[in-house]
Amino acid sequence: MDTSRRSFVRGLTAAGVAMPGVAAFREDAFARLFKANAIAGARTPAEVAEDELYWAQIQRAFDADRTMINLNNGGISPTPSHVLEQMIRDLKFTNELPVEHMWRILQPRMETTRRELAKEFGCSPEEMAIVRNASEANEIMIYGIDLKKGDEVIVTNQNYGRMIATWQQRERREGIVLKQISFKVPPPSDQSIVDQFAAAITPRTRVIEVTHITNLTGQIMPVREIMRLAKPRGIEVFVDGAHAFGQWPMKRDEMEVDFYGTSLHKWLHAPIGAGFLYVRREKIPKLWPMMAAAESQTADIRKYEEIGTHPQANFNAVSAALAFSQGMGLDRKISRLRYLRDRWAKRLLAESDRVRVLTPLGPDKSGAICLFNVEGIDPVKLGGWLLEKHRIVNTPIVHPEFHGIRITPSVYTSVTEIDTFADAVLQAIKFGIAS
Repeated sequence: MDTSRRSFVRGLTAAGVAMPGVAAFREDAFARLFKANAIAGARTPAEVAEDELYWAQIQRAFDADRTMINLNNGGISPTPSHVLEQMIRDLKFTNELPVEHMWRILQPRMETTRRELAKEFGCSPEEMAIVRNASEANEIMIYGIDLKKGDEVIVTNQNYGRMIATWQQRERREGIVLKQISFKVPPPSDQSIVDQFAAAITPRTRVIEVTHITNLTGQIMPVREIMRLAKPRGIEVFVDGAHAFGQWPMKRDEMEVDFYGTSLHKWLHAPIGAGFLYVRREKIPKLWPMMAAAESQTADIRKYEEIGTHPQANFNAVSAALAFSQGMGLDRKISRLRYLRDRWAKRLLAESDRVRVLTPLGPDKSGAICLFNVEGIDPVKLGGWLLEKHRIVNTPIVHPEFHGIRITPSVYTSVTEIDTFADAVLQAIKFGIAS
């Protein structure tokens, strides 16, 4: 390893990147990050965002199917090939002697993943539970809090559907009151959102559940301001961070959150079936686990991991995904994602007065996720046409208050793919989608 490469390793280590040898960080993936870092030099993230030589190195870390253009990475994103290979190695190792290899060797290693995720989020490892996805994390919060008949919960009608359904089940079963608020798309300001939450609060309000970034439009919600609204009133705030963590740098204390659940197979590029639940230490005894845990675990964050046999290989590979993300740099990552978003969205707005973008494009208002529609074209039909005729994977959104197509590129998405998508939409506007 030459001097410059050693310097790069030291830089990664100083940034908190785990480098536990080739088992977790394969040479070719490391080499791509090294080359990318050399290309980036001392330039700003905004400058690197437009450098296709840099992003070509990142793209090569993914075994993406280039026969299709995947613009639904907000659903599930591919994982870098070396991360997948680590998971497969652990699966094979597990299969040799599961009771020994999984339980006695691999499961204790999850504590390293816990420690690394906690450091990235800015909390104690004793506040970090590793779970299978954001739905599991959020349902632990929803079902874990004690509520009685008549207690009120406030959500928005843009919360994830599964979470709304979970609250509705508690409403039917226990007689709690679920209040859904609505806000304009896009909203005129963050304060307008906070004001609507404030207007919905009554003396019976016990919980607010808010999405950090909405899965429908990509709107970044004012989490810290909602926390400051709720805390003095004794209202708990559950944050669904499924689409936020791994997109850009974030710390617990910046948001002032007490509860936070997320998936790791979206923007962190971890294997499918990995997420985390953060619970502030003093709140752990008050939040029940989904599956029963011993009384001795009342104050133990690991009680939320009591699901029986774990997908241990998935969980342990999170460390490799996190190291890859840190090696890339989250500031560079979000700058690139916003660059790709703006490349197609601003072009469509400039070239057609029939296009409406329903996601605010300000740098602190959204990330990769962006929703648009075209006047006179049904979004479901347009989405189907894009998939069938152009092999572009997309997500039509039909909501009672708005509709459109959700577009979510990722770091392995090329500008050629983005331009192909924009070309196709403009073709549909000019010639129609009848054939």
